[in-house]
Amino acid sequence: MDLTKIKDPSFLKNMSIAELEALSEDVRQFLIQKLSVTGGHIAPNLGVVELTIALHKVFNSPKDKFIWDVGHQSYVHKILTGRADQFDTLRQYKGLCGFPKMRESEHDVWETGHSSTSLSAAMGMAIARDLKGTDDHIVPIIGDGALTGGMAFEALNHIGHEKKDMIVILNDNEMSIAPNVGALHNVLGRLRTMDHYQKTKDELEALLKKIPAVGGTLATAAERVKDSLKYLFVSGVFFEELGFTYLGPVDGHDYHDLFENLHYAKRMKGPVLIHVLTKKGKGYKPAESDVVGTWHGTGPYKIESGDFVKPKATAPAWSKLVSDTALKLAKEDERIVAITPAMPVGSKLEKFAEELPDRMFDVGIAEQHAVTVAAGLATQGYKPFLAIYSTFLQRAYDQVVHDICRQNLNVFIGIDRAGLVGADGETHNGVFDIAFLRHVPNLVLMMPKDENEGQHMVYTSFKYDDGPIAMRFPRGNGIGVEMDEQLKEIPIGTWEVLRDGRDVAILTFGTTIPMAMQAAEQLEKENISVKVVNARFIKPMDENMLHTILGSNMNVVTIEEAQVQGGFGSAVLEFAHNHGYTPHIQCMGIPDEFIEHGSVNELLEEIGLTVNGVIATVHSMLPSKQKRA
Repeated sequence: MDLTKIKDPSFLKNMSIAELEALSEDVRQFLIQKLSVTGGHIAPNLGVVELTIALHKVFNSPKDKFIWDVGHQSYVHKILTGRADQFDTLRQYKGLCGFPKMRESEHDVWETGHSSTSLSAAMGMAIARDLKGTDDHIVPIIGDGALTGGMAFEALNHIGHEKKDMIVILNDNEMSIAPNVGALHNVLGRLRTMDHYQKTKDELEALLKKIPAVGGTLATAAERVKDSLKYLFVSGVFFEELGFTYLGPVDGHDYHDLFENLHYAKRMKGPVLIHVLTKKGKGYKPAESDVVGTWHGTGPYKIESGDFVKPKATAPAWSKLVSDTALKLAKEDERIVAITPAMPVGSKLEKFAEELPDRMFDVGIAEQHAVTVAAGLATQGYKPFLAIYSTFLQRAYDQVVHDICRQNLNVFIGIDRAGLVGADGETHNGVFDIAFLRHVPNLVLMMPKDENEGQHMVYTSFKYDDGPIAMRFPRGNGIGVEMDEQLKEIPIGTWEVLRDGRDVAILTFGTTIPMAMQAAEQLEKENISVKVVNARFIKPMDENMLHTILGSNMNVVTIEEAQVQGGFGSAVLEFAHNHGYTPHIQCMGIPDEFIEHGSVNELLEEIGLTVNGVIATVHSMLPSKQKRA
């Protein structure tokens, strides 16, 4: 079938199961082919082909609302709703988004990118439906990994209490990005082994109904028997106790099984949970056999071999540099432990887990919990290394403020993927952490200019005993500098001058330092002398150097690959104001908008955060110099 001809899901209504199975194969081959070029979340989408097709056949989108948790598994949904012809642009600049996007289609009713939000959103939509008096079905689809997030439990509790009509699809593939962990995972494991729990329960209830209801005592006794037998038949009736009708386990690749349970759920009142078992990566052997999460989201790959198409790295990956340095130090200091919220692969902690398994803790998709676990460890004299992406640290802001910083605990937060991340777009860009962290008391915040300074900052973090310390570092690889063999501490709050100058001072750090250096070199040719400062400590700032620069009345440009509002540049402006300095200060960074997907260079070009952008900013501050040049 030519999938690019699909306009909407209505064509599914009259298709036979044999035709649907053929369609499933076409969709899988389409995804394998297209994603080999663009990259993307291949394994999650291969796992939900039949489930997505079944949902669109049984329900009527967009009247019936599909709310995809995380949203990375919505590619099949996009194909069925008329977007297959755009897949060559998937996750590319100005192209098709890798997550649900309202502006793309009326069938995308909820935008996401972070986990565990679908049930709360679904509850809001269910309340709105009942207030309006309409009859649409609300169908959130949440994975077993996302179900470990605390927000999902809050929603389950509320939904079960309110008894709203809702059909929750639990897509259980035993994986989030990496293999799932935790007690709930074990509960689901026991449920997976049960054969048609609902059928057993219905037969039990039918049997009990035959008991003559002679007085309240016998009726009460019958209910107690039912409850007792329920626990005998099923090891853990977690969802039923929360107020849901549990259907399953259902084979997520068997249309007969899917249709039987979906139609049954449509007839029921109150919240229903359908436990669907799927195989992540189904239909493509390299993805199917992946047990660590490598194929969750990938770049381009060779279809025949499954080899990834990557340029040969000339420098270590930032995540690996940080985790390997932490491991090296942990071998020397038994107080050092590592914590990750379900990102052992992305944070490159596999080696730490292998060599120090008793001191590496994957807490699942539970960022708030991860932060407070780190705080608890710190109260007992340990030195926790919390490895977390910038975009996911947002989810635990209160815990950083209340549990770590307020108690001034010695926790090292490694803020991975700081700055623009490219293809995953606005939900994953790590551009807000400076603005939401720099005003929190007791916290030290820093970012290295290269991987050598990065390893020294990790060392500094574990030697620091005066409270919490955080280091931002970007996605991808270092720049290939020579690495010192001996680690050393960097004095907290000190900057370094990389290039001296007299007309303008550029204050920057991390990934934007090469940009500043190139701009300074070009401006030198115009007789404009530029000082470039590695402002590696965002908080505390180097006040002595700031007094020197601002006291000389130099013009100042601040550059950050982060949000301008409330960021590093704002801190410099505050310092100047508080000390009575009145130089011309221009702040460059991410504007007051969400930056969508595309390559990092394309995105930087779009917002003017480039060498030419820096030069233009300096020219605007020194018009007379510009004219002489």
